[in-house]
Amino acid sequence: MNKRQIEVSVISDLHLATHACKPKQILGYLKSIQPEILVLNGDIIDSWRFTRNYFPKSHLKVIRQLIKMMEKGARMIYITGNHDEFLRKFSGTKVGQLEIVNQYIFHHDARKTWIFHGDIFDDIIHNSKGLARFGAALYGLLTLANKALNRILRSLGKKEIIIYKSLKKNLVKEKAAPSKFESQLAKSAVSQGYHEVICGHTHLPKIKNIEVSGCQIRYINCGDWVEHFTAAEFYHNQWHLYTHSDVETEESNEDSEIPAERLIYQTLLEELTFQNAISISS
Repeated sequence: MNKRQIEVSVISDLHLATHACKPKQILGYLKSIQPEILVLNGDIIDSWRFTRNYFPKSHLKVIRQLIKMMEKGARMIYITGNHDEFLRKFSGTKVGQLEIVNQYIFHHDARKTWIFHGDIFDDIIHNSKGLARFGAALYGLLTLANKALNRILRSLGKKEIIIYKSLKKNLVKEKAAPSKFESQLAKSAVSQGYHEVICGHTHLPKIKNIEVSGCQIRYINCGDWVEHFTAAEFYHNQWHLYTHSDVETEESNEDSEIPAERLIYQTLLEELTFQNAISISS
């Protein structure tokens, strides 16, 4: 399989460890690219809905692919989001090709791109976190209903659908003027001297210019991998918004190496505990 050579890829909102996650599409995209830098822009592992009862092999395959990419030389920047906020206390940690941060500044020529998850500008997250978690729980229930419906559609030979994507399209109308969220990001970016700002969080992929006090800022939302399957990519000296098509990828014979689902949580817990013990002793 020919891989696309790109300088930087930015993906966010994978929501691994939830039923909403689409590991097939994520894995297909990761196997199709060879970036110098891969930025995981928050909400990669969903700690809000993480349980020891759900971390299937398909999700573990995504993690293994990320490790393979680092082994082949890709630099990986993990930016923390609100759903994986438990990692924020590890900001600044570097392990091999992996770095955990709260934000990342990408320099190209004389320009600077500010990359971060975006939840810091979400009023609901800061003022009504309980409401945000309740909304996430409802989203999870809708996902389960959606999966049941798609099983029926597949049995009838019909195309699968994403209910919440259709609902959002009808409820959230696109406006020409920047939203409050977009305006706040743009103003903050301009005040700090950035030329582009890339976020995720809203699950609304966009790329557009926003004017702030006579200055133009390039706003890019890299979208998500539960509804839109999009990424922000840098090549040919500019940023692009890429949409991944659901194409078949070659399957590897990794299943025999992946532990049973009920053992995955225990293995991860033991490994994390062991790594923490090493850090403390050193």
